[in-house]
Amino acid sequence: MASTIFEVEPSLPHVLCAVVGSALAAHWIFKRFEPQHAAAHAVLILGVPALLSALLLLHLSGIKALLVAFTTYWCTLAGSVGLYRLSPWHPLARYPGPVALKLTKLSLAWISRGGKRHLYTQQLHRRFGDIVRVGPNELSISNAAAIHALMGTSGLHKGPQWGARAATQAVPPLIALGDPKEHLRRRKPWNRAFSVASLKDFEPMVARRTQQLVDLLSSKKGEVNLSKWFSWFTYDLMSDMAFGGGSEMMRNGDEGSVWPLLEDGLVNSDTFGHLPWTADYVRKLPSLGSKMKEMRTFCMSRTAERVKLGNNSTKDLFYYLNNEDGAEATPPLSQVVADGALAVVAGSDTTSSVISNLIFFVLTHPEAYARLRTEVDFYYPPGEDALNTTHHADMPYLNAVINETMRLYPPVSDGSQRIVPVGSGGKVIGTSYLPEGTITTVHMYSIQRDPRNFSPLPDSFWPERWILTGSGDTRAAKIVHNPAAFFPFSFGPSNCAGKGLALQEMRMVVTLMMQKLDLRLADGFDSASYENLLLDYLILSRPPLPVVVRPRGL
Repeated sequence: MASTIFEVEPSLPHVLCAVVGSALAAHWIFKRFEPQHAAAHAVLILGVPALLSALLLLHLSGIKALLVAFTTYWCTLAGSVGLYRLSPWHPLARYPGPVALKLTKLSLAWISRGGKRHLYTQQLHRRFGDIVRVGPNELSISNAAAIHALMGTSGLHKGPQWGARAATQAVPPLIALGDPKEHLRRRKPWNRAFSVASLKDFEPMVARRTQQLVDLLSSKKGEVNLSKWFSWFTYDLMSDMAFGGGSEMMRNGDEGSVWPLLEDGLVNSDTFGHLPWTADYVRKLPSLGSKMKEMRTFCMSRTAERVKLGNNSTKDLFYYLNNEDGAEATPPLSQVVADGALAVVAGSDTTSSVISNLIFFVLTHPEAYARLRTEVDFYYPPGEDALNTTHHADMPYLNAVINETMRLYPPVSDGSQRIVPVGSGGKVIGTSYLPEGTITTVHMYSIQRDPRNFSPLPDSFWPERWILTGSGDTRAAKIVHNPAAFFPFSFGPSNCAGKGLALQEMRMVVTLMMQKLDLRLADGFDSASYENLLLDYLILSRPPLPVVVRPRGL
């Protein structure tokens, strides 16, 4: 009798039980180890049922064996995952949220691709409360008490979305580092670059670009898209800072279509950031990460040009990132490229977003425009240099307008993702326990518009709230104003390193524009449409802002 693989041929029910058992084992592997590599996914999702189909060949024809094996395996795996995620035994079962998000983040990734995640998450908090389950293992929190606890010095590590967003980069930029020790090491040159002394050194560079912006706007006749001009301004400036120059968008326009490249890259990286398991696919499929790869190539070329200049007299950001100050060993060039690209993308898009929205708000609120101009005229009357920063930090209404703009539309509306480290024993926030491995985000957009933190008019532009509080004015007693709930530059050790530079840019641009230019919104401008088209792709993207500009006094 011919030998057989099995002494006793397994029955069809036994084989099907083996398929079901293998699917349950695969679920355990996914849950326990969370494999991120495409090869592991292929083995667990395709390889195992393909092998099991060989057993079914003892009872079924070839095609039928494959269909039964894959269908049974996949349905069991999906059912097991779904039932567990919705079951009372899941670690996050006590937290409310939409059933669809408890099952998978695919729907949230789709919403994010439309740029409306910040609004959707705010609606979830209004419906479900301060803590909402927005993923199988993820929570969004809209309580200001969580800011320090989750993001402070004793807070949590950065979450997996940061690594997914940097999937195409051989060396991750500073913002993507989850290891606190490595982040601290890489953060040191940034801290030196944005010290008080260094910011003073940067003033001439910022002033030169600000003057160029206002001069060019003064020369324009009629309507201009200020949103585009602010993007060009910040990109030119950050290119100066990060790579010693190389960009002249204000003079020549976006000849290389760099800005669409940045925006497309942000949309893709934001989408994939919600699905960290896609990172390996992004790396392996050139078309998925092509936009950001083009951006990296551009930054590499600019880095090469900046290196040729050597340790010159210009103490720009590159000077510190490349450790030309001699404070540490010279880092790998790939690291400098990664952090330089971060500076250009994060530094240009965020700041230009705030300036655009600030101008939008003051032009749609004439009383704010008049009060801001009056303050500028007081501190910088005709003939005074508005680029001299002596008074900028002390101008109450200017800074109130900046703060109120960032309160309503923080440049990173969703906040910064964190994760409770495995082996930490979990994290307690107030009366809520966050199990190990839980991903969390303190939702900035919701917190900064929460009437418990800012009222009256939490959803309205009212800069006076920043001045009346603590002023002794009788109206202050009726104002709810919680500065601890205002964190547009993030919070803690991983906060925005360039906060000081960003504020310097905002103050210079707004002060000089108010001193030198008359501004009014173009005829037919729809303010509601503008706000509706402010889209959240981690960094806030904004629509055109058509404004009629002319030199002041003409």
